[in-house]
Amino acid sequence: MSNPAPRHGSLQFFPRKRAARILPNVNWHSVGLNGNKKDAGLLGFIGYKVGMMSAYLKDNTAHSLTKGQKIIIPVTIIECPTLKILSTRFYKDKKVLGEVMNKNLDKELKRKIKIGKNIKGSIEEMEKKDFDDARVIVYSQVRKTGIKKSPDILEIGLSGSKEQKIEWIKNNFNKEISVKDVIKEGVVDVHAVTKGKGLQGTIKRFGLTLKGHKSEKGQRTLGSGGPWHPSRVDFTQPRAGQMGFFTRVVYNNKIVNSGSINEKDINPNHGFKHYGKIRTDYLIVRGSIQGPQKRALVIAYPIRPSKARVKLNYEFIELRWKHKF
Repeated sequence: MSNPAPRHGSLQFFPRKRAARILPNVNWHSVGLNGNKKDAGLLGFIGYKVGMMSAYLKDNTAHSLTKGQKIIIPVTIIECPTLKILSTRFYKDKKVLGEVMNKNLDKELKRKIKIGKNIKGSIEEMEKKDFDDARVIVYSQVRKTGIKKSPDILEIGLSGSKEQKIEWIKNNFNKEISVKDVIKEGVVDVHAVTKGKGLQGTIKRFGLTLKGHKSEKGQRTLGSGGPWHPSRVDFTQPRAGQMGFFTRVVYNNKIVNSGSINEKDINPNHGFKHYGKIRTDYLIVRGSIQGPQKRALVIAYPIRPSKARVKLNYEFIELRWKHKF
C-alpha cells in the first residue's frame, strides 16, 4: 500500500493571511519591460467579475485538433466600466518626486477621499524636472454598473517613453478611458483576491488524508506534528487557519471576445446570477478567474506571455448557459 501524500499547498505563499486590500498592487515596471504593448497607454484596467458561462465558438487555431470546428469552452465575463484619472505621480529613483491632482472630480470621489491642500502644480511644471517615470492614479466609474456607488482607486503604469507618457496623460487627463482603448485582444494577467472561506482545518486547507475510522483523537487531525526533539512545530507543518481571501494571479487568460452592451447585448433575460445585468463594456476570457461575483479585478498585460495561449484564435459566436436565470 502506497503512503498517501502528507500535505498539499505551496510553501511559497506564507503567511496564509487575509489580503490587506481588495485591489492588489502590480509590479508595473516588470509589466512595462515586457514590451507587449507597443503604443503609449495604460498597462492595465479595473474590472468586475460577472460570473462563468459556456461560450460557443469556432476554433481557428493553427495546428489545433479542433481547427475549423465549432466547440464549447468555459469562459468568465468581466464588466469594465470606464476609468478617469485622479492624479499623476512622477518618480525619481523609485521615490515620488511630485503629484498633480485632477481638479474636475466626480462627487462620489470627493466624498471618499481627502485631497491635500498642499498638492499644487501642473503637468507642465513637473515635466521640466528630472524624473524617471510617470504613472496615473485612476478611479473606476462603477456607478454606471449595478454593483455599488463608491469607486475603486488604483495606480496604473504607462507604456512608452517619458515623452509619450506625458503626451498621453495630457490628452486623457479629463477624459473617460474605455477598456477598448487599453485592451483589445491577446492574453491578460488577472490580479485579484480569492474567495474567502474563513477558518478551516488541515484536511480542507492542505488536503491531508483522513485517518482511519478507529483512530483516537479524531479523524480530521494530524497524524504527527513532528518529532519530540527538536521540540517545536515547524511552520512547514499543516495547521488550521485562514483559507481564502488571498491575493493571487492567474496568468495568460485568452480574451475570447470584447464589446459594449450597447452594441451587443449578452445579458440573460433576468440578468446574471448573483450579479444582475451588465450595463457597460465587457471582456470575455477563457477559463476561470479567482474571486466571487462582483469582485474587483486588476486586468494587466501579461508579464510572461505563453506562446501556446497567444496563438489561440477563436471566432466568438454566442454564450450558452444551462441555468435558468
